[in-house]
Amino acid sequence: MKKLKVAVLTTNRADYGLLYYPMKAIEAHPTLELLVIAAGAHLSRQHGYSLEKIEADGFEVAHKIEALQPEGDDSAHAAAQAAARASLCYADAYRALKPDLLLVLGDRFEVLAACQTALIMSLPIAHIAGGDLTLGAFDDSFRHAITKLSHIHFPTNARAARLLVQMGEEPERVHMVGSPGIDYIKSMRYLNREQLEESLSIKLRKKILLTTFHPETLSGEWLDSLSNLLKVLSELDQDHSLIFTAPNNDPGGAEARKLIETFVAERSNAHLFENLGSTRYLSLMSLSNCVVGNSSSGLYEAPALKVATLNIGDRQADRLSASSVVNAAGDVDSLRQGLTRALSLDCSETVSPYGDGSASQRIMDVLANIAEQYDLGKLLRKRFHHV
Repeated sequence: MKKLKVAVLTTNRADYGLLYYPMKAIEAHPTLELLVIAAGAHLSRQHGYSLEKIEADGFEVAHKIEALQPEGDDSAHAAAQAAARASLCYADAYRALKPDLLLVLGDRFEVLAACQTALIMSLPIAHIAGGDLTLGAFDDSFRHAITKLSHIHFPTNARAARLLVQMGEEPERVHMVGSPGIDYIKSMRYLNREQLEESLSIKLRKKILLTTFHPETLSGEWLDSLSNLLKVLSELDQDHSLIFTAPNNDPGGAEARKLIETFVAERSNAHLFENLGSTRYLSLMSLSNCVVGNSSSGLYEAPALKVATLNIGDRQADRLSASSVVNAAGDVDSLRQGLTRALSLDCSETVSPYGDGSASQRIMDVLANIAEQYDLGKLLRKRFHHV
């Protein structure tokens, strides 16, 4: 039987961590062939050049999408131009690789560009994590657009699966698999405190706060929220290690980075890391007293590790969350009260709403079934499902 050539697109350190185990499962399956396409921040020196991590993990990168924003320019204009250039590069990649199916995850604008090009070139698309809601970022619109371009859906939770059908997707194309991020948590070998200190070249204090704060692309006030958060964090005593991971390359990311860099430079207990990688990031998270900011990892991975989250602003608004997540507005009082509450939570009984750690196996099973009865025309021809 001919192998199904599955092109997997990864655009940054965050989605790579979620795609790692699906990629390993595809690579190991006898009827599937893995083709890795690396794009976006993976190829940016400013954002840590995480392409090297993919290769160090043993994956061969079949194609690199060289369509970056100019170094230091995180404007909306630069992002829109980068997405347009990326579409040209994706067309070349698909023509060269000749995949049978494109597997994507999430809601990045780089992913939307890849999917619209794939559809034009009659390449079926399988989408992980459609149906989620995040009302505070344009990622929400990108995610829903990717859903309508896609042919197979792998939602991470039951609510998302219902929403996909509500959007007109045929139920037989929707496979509720859970989050592959939980697979990583269940399978990973964690670094202990001493190993982390050696790897990061820092001394961890008694308490750890792990912070990631990305631009909130549908709000003009998010930078004030970040400034207020830094003020609240500055009030903590020296028993706290304040660990920051760098903002993403959305419009406004450079401004956020400057604020954090200034804060870190003035404090011996604060550290900024460009790219921790999944092992160090999740190991740090497992030891943290609280995950802080507006990253989806505070809602996906932190609850599975039974760690409290202070979720700030509207970037993740309406995303399904566990009992360990405390939501706060961006003003100082709300942040101060939210952090106090999050640090006092007992998360030992927290249950993640994002599955049991078997998402990669379920994804592989669906893809293997497609390989057995591959019908390009049937995959591409979608009907609108009325509810």
